[in-house]
Amino acid sequence: MSSKNQPRFWEIDGLRGLMIVLMVVYHLIFDLAFFGALNFNLDNIIWRWFAGFIAGSFLLLVGISLTLSAHRRQNQTFRHHLKRGAFIFGGGLLITLVTYILTPDLAIVFGILHLIGLAIVIAYPFLNFKFGNLIGGFVAIIAGIYLSQFNVDFPWLIWLGLTPADFASLDYYPLLPWVGIVLIGIALGNIFYPQG
Repeated sequence: MSSKNQPRFWEIDGLRGLMIVLMVVYHLIFDLAFFGALNFNLDNIIWRWFAGFIAGSFLLLVGISLTLSAHRRQNQTFRHHLKRGAFIFGGGLLITLVTYILTPDLAIVFGILHLIGLAIVIAYPFLNFKFGNLIGGFVAIIAGIYLSQFNVDFPWLIWLGLTPADFASLDYYPLLPWVGIVLIGIALGNIFYPQG
């Protein structure tokens, strides 16, 4: 039976749908406030936590979905993941180009799409692990929190989580700590959906 004929999981689809709705609401309010059409403080802590919750939920679902896809299509190769990741990363690069043109001081150099694209490629060797991914995920999160305390004098490690002191971006999700959530999602996918 091909994966197209296999049943969908209502809880995964429901969460994905809810996160899309929340993302649309978030971006609508953000865009209106950013362009001055709405009087709203984008720097308040609740708003930033809301954005992190949406992103974290999406990344958790990315990890779970990777395990579902891998279990349902046993013949998936690294090349498949490389193409898929490159496509999403390419979307991120397109956003980088657009934001460099529209808001050069706040350009998105490593946003959520960059992260997801890279995470899909990096995750390939780890798709069958449960508790190893839980441990690796928490290590990545702790490492990212630790690295965020430091600044460097060059921009070459922005993707990893090390930034210059004056770095600013409209959307920034570095590999550390955020790939940790993808790894935790892979672990949960293997725990709760062991056969896809």
